[in-house]
Amino acid sequence: MRTRLAITASAVAALLLSLLFVVQPAHAETGFEIRDGRLVDANGNDFVFRGVNHPHAWYTGETESFAEIADLGANSVRVVLSSGHRWTRTEAADLANVIAECKANKLICVLEVHDTTGYGEEGAAASLDQAVDYWIDMQDVLAGQEPYVLLNIGNEPWGNTNYQQWTGATTQAIDRLRDAGFDHTIVVDAPNWGQDWSFTMRDNARQIFQSDPAANLIFDVHMYGVYDTAAEIQSYLNFYVDAGLPIMVGEFGHNHSDGNPDEDAILATAEDLGIGYLGWSYSGNGGGVEYLDLVEDFNPDTLTSWGQRLFNGPNGIVETAETASVYDGSDPDPSPSPTPSPDPSPTPDPEAGCTAAYEVVNQWGGGFQGEVEVTADEDIDGWQVTWTFTNGQRITQAWNADVTSSGSAVTAVNKSYNGDLSAGQSTSFGFTGSHSGTNSAPVPTCTPRG
Repeated sequence: MRTRLAITASAVAALLLSLLFVVQPAHAETGFEIRDGRLVDANGNDFVFRGVNHPHAWYTGETESFAEIADLGANSVRVVLSSGHRWTRTEAADLANVIAECKANKLICVLEVHDTTGYGEEGAAASLDQAVDYWIDMQDVLAGQEPYVLLNIGNEPWGNTNYQQWTGATTQAIDRLRDAGFDHTIVVDAPNWGQDWSFTMRDNARQIFQSDPAANLIFDVHMYGVYDTAAEIQSYLNFYVDAGLPIMVGEFGHNHSDGNPDEDAILATAEDLGIGYLGWSYSGNGGGVEYLDLVEDFNPDTLTSWGQRLFNGPNGIVETAETASVYDGSDPDPSPSPTPSPDPSPTPDPEAGCTAAYEVVNQWGGGFQGEVEVTADEDIDGWQVTWTFTNGQRITQAWNADVTSSGSAVTAVNKSYNGDLSAGQSTSFGFTGSHSGTNSAPVPTCTPRG
């Protein structure tokens, strides 16, 4: 969408994560896949996107929004990332945090490189080939996340100029990702600023799908002014369904500068056909399209009229969303790190008033993400967790706790909002850190405070 590109990164602030109660995803051996033209999750159950887009690359401090989006009823979120060609690059630690936020809030995560928007017409846009370079750079973070993450190669990867090149460039991008070892379901955006008014994606969809050796990709159309009648919406989406090809509506709005899309027909048709949709966008729009905000100023208590329609209206998110079945159980998910993550290590003293379990949830070259779950054995007003690293690890950033280090010794103290726990209640805090090769898990000790 061309006019929303005036959004800036002026609101980027220090990364803060909201209070999360630990949700362990169910164990899944494989990721999403396409069966008979439909998206199924790692347990073999149909999954239908009912969610929104989050402008993360421009507002990296708004990670609490993932919990808010889930609380509003969504089962999925499409996340704006940057390869660094047009906006500040989304680095590995930040990407790992995004994935952790999605999983902690039972959201299926569609990750997209936004720098490709309008390539061929927008001079600053990155190519799909450059987007693939970014994904390969992030491969260590993404490995093992196939049951929870889909890769949207690049957002709206062609404008209205030279869009005929889209087919060859898309095929090459898919080939490169598969050759690099990616097993994720791939999401393919349409040309023409995502709206495919030329039917380039529609008419080449079967060729593109058959070119994927994994046969594991889904097409993504963005519905704005081109789709201002129910007949146009139904015709476009039914083409894919009738052909047995997977399709989703990765962006749409209730209004736009290029025309007034029929959002009621988009929602009704998607529900009737059982295909996914993700509305644009949670908050932070600028450049004259502020009316596309679903909430005002990232405040979930102030839904806009568009937000009320999408979340609470007929065929909307609250009425139709179902949580992915991979989140139904309690077994730990596969480790996303190149080497197996250590098992959580509880403290040995059950009489201490609280216990702590330490886990490495992600790891990449020279860095890692850790999480500690604190469980109250009795009612407590606060907690303190301590441990000692044995391999020279260092904490670089933390959330949901005040974390300090003295040499290899680490102390984490609760925030004001997550210290008061009833017996049996749990909370968690997380952090990113550095390591120099070996990354053994320490044994934490929890003591009540207050």
